[in-house]
Amino acid sequence: MKSVIRHLPLALVVLLVGTALWHGPVAQWPDYHNFADQQAAFGIPHFADVASNLGFALVALWGACSLSRARHDTKLACGWAGYRLFLLGLFLTAFGSGYYHLAPDNFRLVWDRLPIALACGGLLAGVWGDAKGQSSAVATAWLALLAIYSVVWWYVTELAGNGDLRPYLLLQALPMLLIPLWQWLYRAPGADRLSFGAALLLYAVAKGAELYDHEIAVATGLLTGHTIKHLLATAAAAAIVARLIWRVRTAKA
Repeated sequence: MKSVIRHLPLALVVLLVGTALWHGPVAQWPDYHNFADQQAAFGIPHFADVASNLGFALVALWGACSLSRARHDTKLACGWAGYRLFLLGLFLTAFGSGYYHLAPDNFRLVWDRLPIALACGGLLAGVWGDAKGQSSAVATAWLALLAIYSVVWWYVTELAGNGDLRPYLLLQALPMLLIPLWQWLYRAPGADRLSFGAALLLYAVAKGAELYDHEIAVATGLLTGHTIKHLLATAAAAAIVARLIWRVRTAKA
């Protein structure tokens, strides 16, 4: 029975991939680039959507400075390759997303989605390495390639007139499902499960805010849904980084 349960993550991935293949291409919304934030400030168009990306870089730098020297620590070593890619993707998201929101179009969107995909792949690999107590280096390499492929696939199919977001959406969905499952199966510490669970919940709410960009802008009269998405996603990343830092520090105490 235990051996069957251990195969649940693989079964889930197979199910999701099979469902995606059965469903067929998932197109991007025709009005995707029509964001609610149309205000300029300090000469920067769409200022709130652009400036709200700064937090990603700050969290990434915080994590890199705090964790890089502890990468060989027993509490971090197995997952470090993945977490390093996560931090790199997070840092690049600040610039890629900022660049995109200055003048949203499909070409600029590539540079927004690519670092996000890398961050998702890195987080998956890091938690997998942590949970199983194995080096995440190989998994990180494969997931980095998958991340690049997912964005290239979307852009190439978009240029061909039949844009397909399935690989990219799968890469975004997998951390939401696999991370809590891995942590449950391999009995991760309760604090890890709580912190990562809170981060995933924050990210889920962020994605919801993105869907109601214009409605939230009308309701608040101040912040748009997409700006709130950036802020909540930053908070989610900060929760993960804070837990990793705390884990290393308590191990040394």
